[in-house]
Amino acid sequence: MLDLRVLHYFLTVAREESITHAAEALHLSQPTLSRQLRDMEEMLGKELMIRGPRRITLTEEGLFLKKRAEEILSLASHTEEELRSDDTELNGTIRIGSAESDSVRFLMHAAHDIQARYPHLHFHITSGDGQQMMELLDKSLIDMAVVYGHVDMDKYEVLPCPTVDRWGLLLRRDNPLSQKEKITPQDLWDEKLIVSNQVLQDDNQADRLRVWLKKPFADLHISATYNLAYNASLMVREGLGSCIMLEKIIRVPEDDDTLCFRLLDPPLSDRLLIAWKRFQLFPKGTQQFIQLLKQEKDALEPID
Repeated sequence: MLDLRVLHYFLTVAREESITHAAEALHLSQPTLSRQLRDMEEMLGKELMIRGPRRITLTEEGLFLKKRAEEILSLASHTEEELRSDDTELNGTIRIGSAESDSVRFLMHAAHDIQARYPHLHFHITSGDGQQMMELLDKSLIDMAVVYGHVDMDKYEVLPCPTVDRWGLLLRRDNPLSQKEKITPQDLWDEKLIVSNQVLQDDNQADRLRVWLKKPFADLHISATYNLAYNASLMVREGLGSCIMLEKIIRVPEDDDTLCFRLLDPPLSDRLLIAWKRFQLFPKGTQQFIQLLKQEKDALEPID
């Protein structure tokens, strides 16, 4: 059986790329550390690292174990934190995996409110696309995922954010389309486009964009894809194309002499979904935070 302590040793070696440096960081002798790693390799029947004259490199099996070890140790640490938490005062860490969106302000506002009451309650935010966040949620490496697109309602509890995000086009000011107030589908048929990789991989989101564009993706000039909006803005700035993205993710000042943002017409919008596992047993801090999110969402939505 894998020992958590030895997994920690292995990750330290993988990070340092040196048994000598890892031994110093772990306050172990080099022979002791080398023996622990050899014993683990013998137990698994796999060579995990190639010991070169200057640096350690991981084998394919070593890379696989590194990824799994990071997940295992993160989950073990969080479990220990939950068990050690003091029920007399809410504390611990609430782990959120989130897509990029201005609507995340809603969660941060609630986080500020609950932390003002319980200062020992902390938050850890991981950013990434929806597929990555749902994978982390399934592995219990985060408590909730904040994503766009379809979420399986049989597996997860879902709370829609109260605000709606609008799609638009980030483009250079020297592009003729910058003279328009809004961008129509026909405007993009001959445009070099930069499109979110998540949108292309999510069937529901891809279908919505295709319907709006009134053309299949194969008939368009998609010059690049992106996961992080900031990198996409650099692509636009350097002339790789114009980027279809959500409003307010990239702040473009009115006096920016290179970039501008124009909304799509007819409007195309999305709503963030906050998802967590059904029947999940959360620490009291996370329970309270979810309850607060529900209360604040109800308070923000108009009563019919």
